[in-house]
Amino acid sequence: MKFFTKEVKIAIVAIIGLIVLFYGLNFLKGLSFLSAENIYYIKFKDVSGLAQSSPIYANGYRVGVVKEVLFDYDNPQDVKVAVDIEEKLQIPNGTSAEIVSDMLGNVQVNLLIGDDRSHMLQPGSTLPGEVSEGALGQVKKMIPTIEKMLPKLDSIMASLNTLMADPAIAHSLHNVEHVTANLTTSTRELNTLMAQLNREVPSMTQRANKLFDNANVVAENLNKVDVEQTMRKVNTTLENVEQFTSQLNSNNGSLGLLMRDQSLYNNLNNTMLSADSLLTNLREHPKRYVHFSIFGKKDK
Repeated sequence: MKFFTKEVKIAIVAIIGLIVLFYGLNFLKGLSFLSAENIYYIKFKDVSGLAQSSPIYANGYRVGVVKEVLFDYDNPQDVKVAVDIEEKLQIPNGTSAEIVSDMLGNVQVNLLIGDDRSHMLQPGSTLPGEVSEGALGQVKKMIPTIEKMLPKLDSIMASLNTLMADPAIAHSLHNVEHVTANLTTSTRELNTLMAQLNREVPSMTQRANKLFDNANVVAENLNKVDVEQTMRKVNTTLENVEQFTSQLNSNNGSLGLLMRDQSLYNNLNNTMLSADSLLTNLREHPKRYVHFSIFGKKDK
């Protein structure tokens, strides 16, 4: 009687298929049977949808999976999660874990590696864990603030609508357009003026340089002037003027007598009056003083 009958072969194929199915399902869940792993525990207050085969990351690199979620019905405040961590990863003391959810609802565990490299946690140790709110948590925190802002936004929008409906706004915008056109024209004229100044600045600079040169020449000439001798001449001139003034004020000189003698003034005044009277008589009776006769006869 043969042992490998048709029924035995079918049974062996079925057993091999079940084994392959078992390992295949575990492989799809993220469980590895080819690498050595260590079991650690993480204690959470809330697992936030964490399930078996959820990935475990350390600094963005996948280092293990969630093996089992253990819910303590006697103490429901704490949920313990068993995780498979690669044996190569040494977990230092002070390491913690956090649950992170993305926008699509995928859940993962991030290990926050501690700094105490002198003390390593042994497999079977329990790590503290918490839920990281992430971007969704920040959005949730902003919702109350946004709800408070909505009435104010409605009021602001209503005020803006009222303001924009005012005909004065359109008139103001028209004025702004006119002002902008004027500014454009002014800017163009200013550019033209600046261009003219740029062309004239070199000649102005040359003139200024000439003025400075002339000023330097004048300063050099002033430096060459003998100030002491000039002041002596000025003093001499002032003394002469003072002497001339004193002579005018005294009665010794001719000018002084001419200016101070009252009789001389009266004589000159009388002489002027007599001369004036003579000229008047000459103009009225010229024949008394000038005689013209062809025959030599004189009129008396």
